[in-house]
Amino acid sequence: MLAEADMKTMGEVPRTIRVHEADNVAIVVNAFGLPAGTVFPDGLVLREFVPQGHKVALADIAAGEAVRRYGEVIGTAREDIPRGAWVEESRMRTPPAPALDALELATRVPAPLPPLDGYTFEGYRNPDGSVGTRNILAISTSVQCVAGTLDVAIRRIREELLPRYPNVDDVVGLTHAYGCGVAINAPEAAIPIRTLQSLARNPNFGGEVMVVGLGCEKLVAERLLPDGQTEGVVRLQDERHQGFGMMLDSIMAMAEARLEVLNRRRRETCPASDLVVGLQCGGSDAFSGVTANPALGFAADLLVRCGATVLFSEVTEVRDAIHLLTPRAETEEVARALIREMAWYDAYLARGEADRSANPSPGNKKGGLNTIVEKALGSVAKSGTSAIRGVLAPGERVRQKGLIFAATPASDFVCGTLQLASGITLQVFSTGRGTPYGLKQAPVIKVATRTELSERWSDLIDLDAGRIATGKATIEEMGWELFRLILDVASGRRKPWSDHWGLYNDLTLFNPAPVT
Repeated sequence: MLAEADMKTMGEVPRTIRVHEADNVAIVVNAFGLPAGTVFPDGLVLREFVPQGHKVALADIAAGEAVRRYGEVIGTAREDIPRGAWVEESRMRTPPAPALDALELATRVPAPLPPLDGYTFEGYRNPDGSVGTRNILAISTSVQCVAGTLDVAIRRIREELLPRYPNVDDVVGLTHAYGCGVAINAPEAAIPIRTLQSLARNPNFGGEVMVVGLGCEKLVAERLLPDGQTEGVVRLQDERHQGFGMMLDSIMAMAEARLEVLNRRRRETCPASDLVVGLQCGGSDAFSGVTANPALGFAADLLVRCGATVLFSEVTEVRDAIHLLTPRAETEEVARALIREMAWYDAYLARGEADRSANPSPGNKKGGLNTIVEKALGSVAKSGTSAIRGVLAPGERVRQKGLIFAATPASDFVCGTLQLASGITLQVFSTGRGTPYGLKQAPVIKVATRTELSERWSDLIDLDAGRIATGKATIEEMGWELFRLILDVASGRRKPWSDHWGLYNDLTLFNPAPVT
């Protein structure tokens, strides 16, 4: 057997993380896992190899008995699992989801956190009072048919116009695969249409909305303009367009008029309360819920204390922890709105003959997450400890300060698109397995759950929360470091790696309505 002294000569003492005193499993911290026979300081002996991040039984677990992590039941044992054994996926059953009609509603509302004053960032203030972290011209599309034309136009705008407007960061196309061949009046069509309407109003775009349409699509281009705006549409089928060149000229002329307005914007000192920050995770592993996500949660509390707006999302990665969230809702109305979004998604999955257990990816499981319950309990750590003040349906714009749940699927790209529509101006993204995810429309700070990943992907990861697992930093220290990084990135003083490389994902609409 490998005793502690032997492990020290190999460079690392064997370590596990047990989250809660009621837990009967812990995860292995050591990079690349530990072999059978490893002896831990408390006398625990591994019966078999256990990979990094995977669970080891701290006590004998009988068949049918609950497997506990975070102090919650994450599964039941399919067979007897002896102390020191690897608690891997095939040895566990997923427990049922919490019943939505038996939840506590606003019964344990957290007391308001003490205010945090004096923190600022350099942002772009808009006429409606919102503040962006970027100064971008965004050009919406009403139908996928015009996406290729807009791509050509954007290339020309960047080459011919942007050099004359140095205060504008970029021009982006809000392209998508919607707008025609769809059931435009179906009830659930409200989601993609609302998303497109809200995207155009993101604070990073300065309120200068313009739309490129075709002319025969079901989603009439004018529906994407703000209420009261009567101009701002280039329609390719307009008879005045004599060929492709004139179409491009029309797009560029309308774009230049908006570039002139945006170019007059300057960064100014704004209170941190003007920030709208989205929280997301992707490529999660068993460390997500003990390192990166708790650090995000601590930073979220700091932002809420400053009066800022913080959005957390991903319905399927909240569903199995909903019993921990509805008591935190500020009012019963907010709690019922949480339940509404969970119920809607349950029904949506059922129509597709799927359920929440289909969520964990092969990479999640390789990283030690056996069930969606375990994944959800780690995911909600991003929400911190403050009261939940509001709930947004998919694509709905945020209008409140504080901690908000914005309902989205768990897909990175769909969630990112919907959070942009809700109004985030910066996103913090935690990852355990690693992903080169990024958004062109808002800066993305990527936080690694493990030091090994941060070191291996040193030119993709912006912050290493793995130091929490190795004892080199506390959750509080990492939360403060992330908070300060958010202010720097929002101010343009620091550039995340995704922006350094120009590494961006496409926008992806969530469309649960029929396609005709």
